[in-house]
Amino acid sequence: MKISCIGLPGSGKSTIGRQLSRRLGVRFLDSDQVIEQRAGCSVRELFEREGESAFRQMERQVIDELTQQACGVISTGGGAVLDPDNREHLRSRTRVIYLHSAPEEVYRRLKHDHSRPLLQVADPLAKLRDLYAARDTLYRETAHFVIETGRPSIATLVNMILMQLELAGMAPAA
Repeated sequence: MKISCIGLPGSGKSTIGRQLSRRLGVRFLDSDQVIEQRAGCSVRELFEREGESAFRQMERQVIDELTQQACGVISTGGGAVLDPDNREHLRSRTRVIYLHSAPEEVYRRLKHDHSRPLLQVADPLAKLRDLYAARDTLYRETAHFVIETGRPSIATLVNMILMQLELAGMAPAA
């Protein structure tokens, strides 16, 4: 089984994806970590050094490769859905979970996190609202399932995802 997690930066894609992979007994793959390994630097440094377009090009290649793997849970970068090829590969090759978070909720979680390049601006909440406005439709068109993250615990969110997959006949009972 291949599952991918999409959503805004800070929506919990890596954290929930990691726990979901443990519960399913499959590999966890984080596209941003793969990019960092290949680039030899953090995503933030890559953005600063080579720009967003170079990062997006590398991201497209990594997502193409990861979605062709036998099984696993893939966590994507928040902007992965901006690329039509990424959307197509994710939707056709994996079961896509959109971890839906309101911009205000993400801001509450991320206000002290300085590692996210797109949020290093004067008004990060306004930036998150802009990202949400630009990406929500793309997340929804790519997703097979939408999970409202809100305030449930990570374990509860993982259980909600497993239940959705089970109801759709795509996962063993948890």
